[in-house]
Amino acid sequence: MTTATITDELVLAALKTVPEPELGKDLVTLGMVKDISICGGAVKFTVELTTPACPLKRMIEDDCKRAVSKIPGVESITVNMTSNVRRGHEGEKAPFAPGVKNFIAVGSGKGGVGKSTVAVNVAVGLAAAGAKVGLLDADVYGPSVPLLTGETMGPEEYMEKYPAKRGRLLHPGGPHEDPQYQILLQPVEKFGLKIMSLGFLVEADKAVVWRGPMVHGAIQQLLRDVDWGDLDYLVFDMPPGTGDVQLTLSQTVPLTGAVIVCTPQPVALADARKAFQMFETTKTPVLGLVENMSYFLCKHCNEREEIFGSGGAQKAAEEWGIPFLGSLPIDTQVRVGGDEGKPVMAFEGDPPIKKAFREVVERIAAEVSKKNAVRKRALPIVRT
Repeated sequence: MTTATITDELVLAALKTVPEPELGKDLVTLGMVKDISICGGAVKFTVELTTPACPLKRMIEDDCKRAVSKIPGVESITVNMTSNVRRGHEGEKAPFAPGVKNFIAVGSGKGGVGKSTVAVNVAVGLAAAGAKVGLLDADVYGPSVPLLTGETMGPEEYMEKYPAKRGRLLHPGGPHEDPQYQILLQPVEKFGLKIMSLGFLVEADKAVVWRGPMVHGAIQQLLRDVDWGDLDYLVFDMPPGTGDVQLTLSQTVPLTGAVIVCTPQPVALADARKAFQMFETTKTPVLGLVENMSYFLCKHCNEREEIFGSGGAQKAAEEWGIPFLGSLPIDTQVRVGGDEGKPVMAFEGDPPIKKAFREVVERIAAEVSKKNAVRKRALPIVRT
């Protein structure tokens, strides 16, 4: 009896029937199939996902095995699932932080909706999935990332713990100038993140009273003069509203997209609409809307109570034509984690609040991959 010959072409033909559900094309067309190895009836290959936080990883793996198993003579199938995050901007590297593939802004139309908490947990969640992630506290007037990550320190302590280093400046004034060297600030490393905040550079009891140009310069410095290295994602915790920081980032950074955080009340949704309109005006893609404080789940009777109403963000997302990224409940663990400087996505185990955040993280990662698959975006003009 003659054993059927299994070839790379047969394996690729089988895998061409497997779609990547988020991207709308098959794995072969997307270039996600790598390193096919055939030994007798044993078939091995790698599927390179566009993010380690892919919510459909297990389904894609099962679909691959099912497709390849239909090839005559196949006895065993080994699928190595890896990831390679695509860059969110084409052409030259970003003028600031050139090693960053994707810049994600987390904003809100008003304060008090939990934007910083969402930004921190999204960053920690992406890192926990295996991505290389940075977190930049861009809320110049009220930086809260130091408190939320348990790294409250003044300038002297920061510089003692994280002394600046001499590094290479890749874009000192333009792509044609010779490389120069500069002093680079070192980000705080915690929870698998690289973290930077103006809160590390200004005394905690001193108010930041700056006009627009000073804010513009501070944001540029936090991007240009920090040793971010190579990152898959750099998450910005934006200040609330539609002011100077948002305009600076939109004009100087090739944002892959923005996440808008709101609560269910009509007043919060009205302000979220303003944030959405601002991002539209600056031609910043919106990855979607997150509804925070969506409901309260009693830990004694398990009854769900919608304290601020519920579902408003999902309806707004449908009306505005953007993805709804998920609902996050009111949970005392979020408050405790914030007070103690430990985000819930860094908690041990898998409590319900952590699962809710993970779903939001996975949807954001999926939206980034979708944007990168269908869009090529030129770098903005840098205004100094």
